[in-house]
Amino acid sequence: MRKAIFAFFALTFFAAGWLHAQERALGPWKQHDMSRPRPPVVDPGWPSTQDQAGKPPSDAVVLFDGKDLSAWRAEDGGPAKWKVENGYMEVVPRSGSIRSLRAFGDCQLHIEWASPVPPTGSGQGRGNSGVFLMMRYEVQILDSYDNDTYPDGQAAAVYGQYPPLVNASRRPGEWQTYDIIFHRPRFAENGELLKPATITLFHNGVLVQDNVALSGPTEWMIRGRYTPHRDKLPILLQDHGNPVRFRNIWVRELPDPSLPENGLHPEIYLGEKELDRYVGEYQPGRLLILREGDQLFAQLAERVRFPIFAESETRFFAKSVDVQFEFDLDSKGQVRGVQVRHSGHQTELGKAR
Repeated sequence: MRKAIFAFFALTFFAAGWLHAQERALGPWKQHDMSRPRPPVVDPGWPSTQDQAGKPPSDAVVLFDGKDLSAWRAEDGGPAKWKVENGYMEVVPRSGSIRSLRAFGDCQLHIEWASPVPPTGSGQGRGNSGVFLMMRYEVQILDSYDNDTYPDGQAAAVYGQYPPLVNASRRPGEWQTYDIIFHRPRFAENGELLKPATITLFHNGVLVQDNVALSGPTEWMIRGRYTPHRDKLPILLQDHGNPVRFRNIWVRELPDPSLPENGLHPEIYLGEKELDRYVGEYQPGRLLILREGDQLFAQLAERVRFPIFAESETRFFAKSVDVQFEFDLDSKGQVRGVQVRHSGHQTELGKAR
């Protein structure tokens, strides 16, 4: 009897704790509270047809609208070498993969693609490409219409990890859509993984990945392991040697409560070679700009050092402190100096030679 009473009270306390946690998650507002802030209004646009690309939502970041590759770079930061015609871009085999200039973390990604027609090859050699979130978590692109291959490598697979729930592929040459909900992994300050990346995917409107947790970066023939990386990184489209076409690519950044401004401050990604031009000492005073891998750091004094992030090729900002940097570039793109803004004050510094 005592055990039953103890179990009853334990269950009661558990239920009360769960309800209290739910109330905290719902925020301070009462149910149906008219003073609760209204969601922002967004024009949803309209969907694509086979003949015409649709219109993105009004709050989307458009990465390709059929006109040019201005939002894309080669992996090394140079010009993207794929071709653009008739409202789509097409892989130029062996020209290299391309990545977005803009960097993203949690996001909704819409991308449309079409495999070559007439189809050639079989298995992984037929209409192969891929879309990589943060340049390392791949959703496979493949002509999987009447084309057999290993299940975790077919169209809409999280490559090497999760086959799609169903094969929703269209015929070769027809436009297909991926709508991806991606949440980045979370890492502790010591590099420990706190939460894995997750992907939800609709292929041609059909749910094929249901909030799956990734075991790590997607790799071929090996199980990738998580290593700490930046909170925002580009989207990469793969050159796998097949002339796959893409159109109507857009992204909606999702609020990230762990980042300043809910993580919606725009960031671009500059590679190591591009970042090297900012590195050096700036005077008067002593500001050092340092690089470690693909990350710049500002050092204002011996023990005051923090990472800075690019909003454009001239504007950088810090997330941990209220400091902005406006770099002065000459006609050749070389850095001549920097304007530092902090708490309403501005300081002009020249780059030491």
